[in-house]
Amino acid sequence: MRKRKDIFVNRKFGILNLQNKKKRGRIVMANIQEKQNSETAVYKKDPQTIVFATHNENKIKEIKKIVKNFPSLENINFISMAEAGIGEDIVEDGKTYEENALLKARYVCEKTGMIALADDSGVEIEALHGMPGIFSARFLGEQTPQEVKNAYILDKLEDVPYDERDIKYVCCIAAAFPDGSTKTTFGKLYGKIADRISDGKSGFAYDSIVYLPVYRKTISEMSMEEKCKVSHRGKALRNMLKFLDEKLK
Repeated sequence: MRKRKDIFVNRKFGILNLQNKKKRGRIVMANIQEKQNSETAVYKKDPQTIVFATHNENKIKEIKKIVKNFPSLENINFISMAEAGIGEDIVEDGKTYEENALLKARYVCEKTGMIALADDSGVEIEALHGMPGIFSARFLGEQTPQEVKNAYILDKLEDVPYDERDIKYVCCIAAAFPDGSTKTTFGKLYGKIADRISDGKSGFAYDSIVYLPVYRKTISEMSMEEKCKVSHRGKALRNMLKFLDEKLK
């Protein structure tokens, strides 16, 4: 009798344990669902937000500076990929600036359901047969510090005369829309490779070795206002903003 009673008690507690496990399981699932909802909430479609496909905060600052010249777009909130909840890097395997920009814009648009902008840019050095071009960001390896890249270029051009140190900065900005349509705009900036790395604190990438004869200074020595007026990205972005100004009316 005792044995049967023990069996009954064990079964009873077994059922209670099972019920407790199920209850805990429902709580865990509820927590997971709540977390997923909070994560996907970032991707909620918002016509007043445009995601710029970059992790580079310098680009976001430059964009917001230029947008101020378009009062009709002042209610648009431009955010980075990180702010949109996208932490991964996008593989850029296109063969042109336009292909890479479109690849990134489409990826972010599909991921968020919102309008996405992306840029791809590079510096083309005449004495290096147009290099590094579309490989500018990955020149000498993705993990190579920019200072090393700049020093390498100066070393390669050490004996190249001023007249043959021409460079061209190129930028393509692509927009991808939820309806599947796209738009691309371009901007270019011409200059010279300087004979040394500038002490200027502004700018990034190759700005400290790109000299603009008209301004008698490198890009990194320019103020943000000056750079936005003449930069390749600034020109491409203004063209894109003019398009968006019409499209979003």
